[in-house]
Parts: sequence; structure tokens; C-alpha cells
Amino acid sequence: MLNEFSTWIISVAGVICLSVLVELVLPEGQINKYIKGIFSFVIILVIIMPIPKLLGTNLDFSNIFDYDEIQVDNDYIYQLNLDKLNDIKESIEEDISSRGYQNVKIYLNCNIFDNALQFNSIFVDLTNLVISENAEHKNITKIKQDITQIINGYIEISEEDILYDG
Repeated sequence: MLNEFSTWIISVAGVICLSVLVELVLPEGQINKYIKGIFSFVIILVIIMPIPKLLGTNLDFSNIFDYDEIQVDNDYIYQLNLDKLNDIKESIEEDISSRGYQNVKIYLNCNIFDNALQFNSIFVDLTNLVISENAEHKNITKIKQDITQIINGYIEISEEDILYDG
């Protein structure tokens, strides 16, 4: 019992010291108020943590939260995946352009309604390809290999699933 009490006292003191250190490091402003509020909540939780043990009961959170009624917001998943898809597409196209291959369009094929974004195939349109003077390769086969390496730097997908036109 004494060991548990000393552990509890050390936990309370540790959280209070940590909150003081964080308060000293953070600048004044809106974020500082939120961080103080979070640490106040954590301190309260650490202080009341041994109460269920002292009362001889176990605290069961399954009665408090009804996990059966938690639902996934499909609109949020869709928008999140759409934003991620557009960011990946833009990054790949910028990287390809920086290598000296202009006017290359990338089309990513995936199901943006799934929780995890899985890419089925990628279509690379090279019909309007302009090869600048600073491009590493001038041969179309080597350009395709270079673009495949760029794509694989962003997305794990097999080379058979990367389709080229042009």
C-alpha cells in the first residue's frame, strides 16, 4: 500500500513538474491557454487515478462509452482521401517536371471511399511530353523508367499497374 502511495505521489509531482516546464517553454498566446487546460485535466486524472482502487472497484469505461454506436463519417473519409490524392498527384507531377519532363499528366485510380487509400493503377499521359535540355534522359524507355521510379517514391505500386500513353 505504501509503495502504491509513493508511486502516486511521484506521478502527481512528475506531471506538475512537466506542466511547469512546458509552460516555461511555450510562448504566451492562444496555444498556451489550451496546453494549460490539457495539463490541468491530466493533473486531475492523475490525482483521482487511485480512487477506484481505494474503493475496491474497477473502473469500466465500456459502460460510459457505447462503442456500438460509433460510426465512420464517410464524407470526411472521402474528403480526406480526395485531398490526399490531389496532394500526391501534384507532388508527383512537380517532381517529374523538375526532372525536365514537362506536360506529363498523372491519373491515379483508387477507391477514395475506403478507409485506407489503396491505389489500383496509375495512368501516365505522355502525349504532350516536352523534354527540356536539363532532362537526364532523352530516350522514351528511360524516361518511363525514371517516371516509374518517381511514382514509386510516393506510392507503393507494381510496375505492371503503371500504364503509359504516348
